[in-house]
Amino acid sequence: MLAALEALTDRDPNRRDVAAEVLGDFLRGTALNAESARLVVGRLVSVALNEPVTRVREAALNSISEAFNRHSLPLSLVQQLAVAMQTMEPEALTHAIYILGATQDPQARPLIEPFRNHPDADVREEVERAAAEITASTAEGRSRHS
Repeated sequence: MLAALEALTDRDPNRRDVAAEVLGDFLRGTALNAESARLVVGRLVSVALNEPVTRVREAALNSISEAFNRHSLPLSLVQQLAVAMQTMEPEALTHAIYILGATQDPQARPLIEPFRNHPDADVREEVERAAAEITASTAEGRSRHS
């Protein structure tokens, strides 16, 4: 895991891309405890916000998405993604909306709502799914707060 974290800053975008994917494998599996998962997701959020190469940004966002299959993560860990959402390509934006919704935090709703009328149908559908997940978790009283 440490080698992959280090490779996120490699000069070669191919190595950064592979590193983001490897970290997704770690997040998808059972090797990471909650603290390690939060560390990895925090680093991947930074990559998603600062990486100049689209495929590396998308790999980072995909890997963050994978984390929610095994880990409960707070909105505060991923909330910075909302800052860049206005300028994201539709595929990346769809991942970011999924991530915010997956926190199941009601405070994520105002971050995703502005995209309800986005020109891309996949983005609009993801907003609906994310909003429904937040609503369902709030109704069941199991929202995850930071």
